[in-house]
Amino acid sequence: MTDAITRRKKKIPVRNATDAVLESISDGVFTVDLDWRIASFNRAAEEITGIPRREAIGRPCSDVFRSSMCGAECALRRTLKTGRPVIGKSGYIIDAEGNRIPVSVSTAVLKDSHGRTVGGAETFRDMRDVDALRRELEGKFHLGDLASRSPLMKKVFEILPVVASSPSTVLILGDTGTGKELVSRTIHGLSPRSRAPFIAVNCGALPDTLLESELFGYKAGAFTGAGRDKPGRFALARGGTLFLDEIGEMSPALQVRLLRVLQEKTFEPLGATRSEETDARMIVATNKDLLELVKRGVFREDLYYRINVVRIELPPLRRRKEDIPLLIGRFIERFNRIQNKSVQGVEPEALSILMARDWPGNVRELENVIERSFILCREGFIGVRHLPEEWTTSFPAVAGRPPLRTAHDFLDAQAIQRALEANHYNRLAAARELGIHKTTLFRRIKKLGIVMPRRRIRKEDL
Repeated sequence: MTDAITRRKKKIPVRNATDAVLESISDGVFTVDLDWRIASFNRAAEEITGIPRREAIGRPCSDVFRSSMCGAECALRRTLKTGRPVIGKSGYIIDAEGNRIPVSVSTAVLKDSHGRTVGGAETFRDMRDVDALRRELEGKFHLGDLASRSPLMKKVFEILPVVASSPSTVLILGDTGTGKELVSRTIHGLSPRSRAPFIAVNCGALPDTLLESELFGYKAGAFTGAGRDKPGRFALARGGTLFLDEIGEMSPALQVRLLRVLQEKTFEPLGATRSEETDARMIVATNKDLLELVKRGVFREDLYYRINVVRIELPPLRRRKEDIPLLIGRFIERFNRIQNKSVQGVEPEALSILMARDWPGNVRELENVIERSFILCREGFIGVRHLPEEWTTSFPAVAGRPPLRTAHDFLDAQAIQRALEANHYNRLAAARELGIHKTTLFRRIKKLGIVMPRRRIRKEDL
C-alpha cells in the first residue's frame, strides 16, 4: 500500500519503474513471447552480447543468441515446458564479434494478471571476470586445455610454448590414453598456425591402402571408383598442422613416402603426374618403442631420426596421481554441462579407490569411468556404489589397518612407502628423504597403517 502511495506521489508508472530497475542492473535480461520472439532486451544484454536492442527485439530468440544452451539444452524452453525455473545454469554465448563468453543463466515463466502464461524471461550473468580469476588461480596447473599439478607435466608445460613457436617436426611419446592428441592440439593452438586447419589421422585405424589415399589424396581415374579428385590430408593441412597418431603402425612402404614429404615438402596424389607442395607442420605420436622397432627392422632408421627433432614424453597417469582429483573435477564440470546434471564431486572413499588404481588406460580410462558414473549418479557426489563393481570388490579393507579416507592420506601413504622401500626401511633415512622429522614419520606410519617388515632395530634407525 505504501509503495502504491509513494508511486502516486512521485507519479512513476509501475511499468516505467520496472524498466528503470532492469536498465540499472548488470545482468543481461530479455523476455520472449509464446512465439519465441524477443519482447524486451535490457542495457546489460546489449553490452554483453554486443547486439543493439533495436536489432534484437521482434526477432526469434535463436536468431539473436548463439549459445551452448540452444535447442535441446535451452533452459528457457525447459522452464516454459515444466513451469519450474532454472537457477544458475552454466554455459556460454557467442557475442556479435564471435567471442565465447561464459555465462550463468536463470529463467522464469511470465504470466499476465489472470495467471496465464504469456512468455518467459531469462537473465544471464557475464562470468568472464570470475572465469579469468579462476584461471589465474589455477594458471600454474593449466596450459590451453591441458591440466596438471604434476612436476613431470610441469616440464612438458614449460617447453610447449617454445615448441609451438618453431616449425620443427615433433615426436610425442606416451602410453595409450595419456593425451598425445590433446598435447598436439595445444601445440597447434599456441603456434602462429592456430587459425589454420588442424588435421588428425590415426595411422593404426586404417588399412594401408586406405591410409595412403587419405594422406596423399588421389586424382580422378586413379583406381576403380575414383570418379573425381580427392585432396589428401597433406593438402588439407596446408598452412596448419598435420597430426599422425600411432605412426609406429605405418607400413615400410608408406614410411618411405612420408620421409620424402618431410624432407622435400612435396607429395604426389595417387594417379598424379606431378608433385604438389605442402607446408603443413608435422606432429607424430606413438605408444610404441620406436628404437626397438628400428632394431627389428620394422621402422626405418632414417625416418626415426627425421621425426625425432623435438621429442616430448608424456608420463602415464600412474606416475602423476596427484592429477587425478584435478582431472576428475574437469570431467565432472564438462559432463554436468553436457548432460544437464548437478554432480558436485566424488566422495572420499570413492576417490581413495580411484587414487589406488594404476590406470592402464590412463586419462582416457579415467574419463570413461567418470562418464559411466554419471549414468548412475544424477546429483550429489559420486560414491563407491557408482564405480565399477569389480573395482570395489577387489578393494577390501585390510584387517587392523585404518581405511584411507582421503586422497591426501593416500598420497602420503604412497610417498612414505616409496621412501621406506628406497631406504630399505631405514626410517631415519626415509624421514630425511621426505624432509620431515623422524617422529612425524613415525606418527604418519602409525596413522596410515603402513606395515613395517619385522627386523632388528639398529641404532642408526633411532
